[in-house]
Amino acid sequence: MMWRALATVLVLGLGACGPIPLPEAERACINDAQLAQRPRGSIAFGIGSGGYSGAAVELGVSSDYLLHRDPDQVYAACVQRRSGQAPTRPYSTLPESRM
Repeated sequence: MMWRALATVLVLGLGACGPIPLPEAERACINDAQLAQRPRGSIAFGIGSGGYSGAAVELGVSSDYLLHRDPDQVYAACVQRRSGQAPTRPYSTLPESRM
């Protein structure tokens, strides 16, 4: 009985790992391509009442950027991996590629 329940959980869990719809994969992979194109970062400063101040720095760099991978290839590989299909158009033709 316990084996049957375990088998059911495994089958349901593996089913969740399947491909996702192509449009969803394309949306999800834009971030990977953007990070391959350039690092992202932000700097924040603040001064509060009583003279308290604070600062924060955030920097995002991907291994694709460090290895000089082509954002179009990063995007295409990501979409293929997630959906099992090639993207409908290259990343470089998307408005997001110019952000």
